Amino acid sequence: MNIAFLCVLLAGITPVICTTIAKWQFKDFDNHNPREWLGRQTGFRARANAAQHNSFEAFPFFAASVILATLAGVDGPRVDQLSVVFIVARWLYVFFYVTDRPIWRTVCWTVAYVCVVSLMAISI
Repeated sequence: MNIAFLCVLLAGITPVICTTIAKWQFKDFDNHNPREWLGRQTGFRARANAAQHNSFEAFPFFAASVILATLAGVDGPRVDQLSVVFIVARWLYVFFYVTDRPIWRTVCWTVAYVCVVSLMAISI
C-alpha cells in the first residue's frame, strides 16, 4: 500500500506543480494578489491555472478512494496499480491541458476518473 499512499502525496502536490507552471518566469507576478493575477492570465498560464483548480477538485475523491480501498482490505497490488495509473493519467492531463490538446486532456481525465470509481467500486 505504500505505493498508493505515495500516489496520494503526488496527487496532493500536483496543484502546486500547476501553479508553478502558471507563474514560471513571469516578471509582473503580483504576490500581494496572486489569485487576481492568475485570473487575468491567458494562454498556457491560464490553462495551467485551470489544471491547478481541477487537480484540487480531483484530489479528495482520489484520496478517499485509496483510504476506503485500504480500509476495505482490497488487494494491495490492485490498489497500487489503479493509483499509479491515476497519477500518470493526471500528470498527462496537466501536460495536455497546458499544451492545449483538449481531446487527449479529456481522455486522460476520463482514465483517471475511471481509476477512482474503480477503487470505490472494489471497496464495496
